[in-house]
Amino acid sequence: MYQSDVYSKPSYEPLPPQQTLPTMYDLPSEDPEEPGLPDEFHLLQPELLRSTFRPPSYPEDNVFTGSDLNLYYDSKHTQWYKRPDWFAVLGVSRFYEQTELRLSYVTWYEGTYPFVVIELISPGTENEDLGRNRNLREVNQPPNKWTVYEQILRIPYYFVYNRYTDEFHCFGLVMNRYQPLSINGLGVWLEEAELGLGLWEGEYQGLTRQWLRWYDKDNNWLPTPEDREKQRAEQEKQRADSAELEVAKLRQLLLEQGISLPNDQ
Repeated sequence: MYQSDVYSKPSYEPLPPQQTLPTMYDLPSEDPEEPGLPDEFHLLQPELLRSTFRPPSYPEDNVFTGSDLNLYYDSKHTQWYKRPDWFAVLGVSRFYEQTELRLSYVTWYEGTYPFVVIELISPGTENEDLGRNRNLREVNQPPNKWTVYEQILRIPYYFVYNRYTDEFHCFGLVMNRYQPLSINGLGVWLEEAELGLGLWEGEYQGLTRQWLRWYDKDNNWLPTPEDREKQRAEQEKQRADSAELEVAKLRQLLLEQGISLPNDQ
């Protein structure tokens, strides 16, 4: 008898994408040749969105928001990215690996896709932002924003705001396709985040106009850090005024009983 020449193949598990694909340190975070640097509105509006986006069921350090940040979406084309004006991801650390500020958001490394994305229309971006002519592209060219958000990342909510006309376009993912969402009350309610997004008319950073802003289940516009500080100062003043009034009442009561305090002499 001859010994059978049978060799078993070594078993192995494929390496996770975090070890085989580029990370945010390997990918470019900005392109100095790219036109269309953000104007002032593109700086102020995302900051207002960030400061008022506070989903009550998520700790503050378990939510990430990005604005004008490269969003890498295709592990087969690792140089392709979109650069949303603002987006939010639920259930991920605010910091990269809990320790660093992100240079970009790399979906295959993070493992979690954005929950909501917002584009602010600029001259020349309206057609792409609203998905017009989205099927027209050359082979081996990146898909447009609409296709990436809807079909590749399947982001549940997509909003487009035109500050020149105050048009607010709202879309939700239904059966893997974006469908228009109706505005009810202040805006559109995002159940998973327990927040709504609407158009608020008021003063922010010295400018009075309509702004995109988040609101809570009681239809209260969520406060900015400046609003919270102002509220805190007003509450402190009210407590101080109340304490001063109580002292005055006590002083008057003592005087009526013929008892004078040192300061009254």
